Amino acid sequence: MEFPAQIKQQSCMDCLSGKSLGFDIKMAFQPIIDWAAQDIVGYEALVRGPEGQGAGWVFDHINDHNKYYFDQACRVKAIETASRLGLRKLLSINFLPNAVYNPETCIRATIEAADLFGFDIRQIMFEVTEGEQITDQAKLKRIFESYAKRGFITAIDDFGAGYASLAWLTALTPAVLKLDMGLIRDIDQDPLKQAVLKGILTVCQQLNTKVLAEGIESQAELDYLWAQGIQWFQGYYFARPALEQLIQKDQIAVWS
Repeated sequence: MEFPAQIKQQSCMDCLSGKSLGFDIKMAFQPIIDWAAQDIVGYEALVRGPEGQGAGWVFDHINDHNKYYFDQACRVKAIETASRLGLRKLLSINFLPNAVYNPETCIRATIEAADLFGFDIRQIMFEVTEGEQITDQAKLKRIFESYAKRGFITAIDDFGAGYASLAWLTALTPAVLKLDMGLIRDIDQDPLKQAVLKGILTVCQQLNTKVLAEGIESQAELDYLWAQGIQWFQGYYFARPALEQLIQKDQIAVWS
């Protein structure tokens, strides 16, 4: 696939301004909890519209013509906003693998933004959702390898949606695996989900992959997952995403 020259020459300021995308975006941040340390280990950046509209509104404005710009704009906006808010912990950013035409070229704006705003790229985690329809799995593996080589943290998001094959996990070998909230919901009461989780945890232990359970909504879910050895958590039970704000530890109800 050949891309026009203006894409190849795009700077991170173009992404930041929204000029290439055609509309502005903002970022909301949801804390990622390290339950063992009883602290916030980082935040996931979640895209919002110019007036704080939800992700659904944003994706209604994304198509094949602006998907590349959107992927780049999200990365740059997340880094710029996180830096402005003083984040010095993990920053998790979702990316669209089908929008990446070449890992080394497409990562340029991310590195440029990190340099411009003084953000350590070793603290950036790139998530790819299991639900994303991947047209070329070998290409995604090359993206993961390239990002890891650069010093970024790689992650699979929404893993376990539909109880997918573990082949996806072993092929990519991410640094972090985020369990889908569908698998997490009421797992303390569901023997089938518990069996699926045990299989995932066994593979992750062999791969040295960190497991993060997202979508936590109850103490029972948290207690069960913690007992299985999971230490990182995310979900409404701790905090909802906050628009252009970093929720602090003393604002999380379970610790207050």
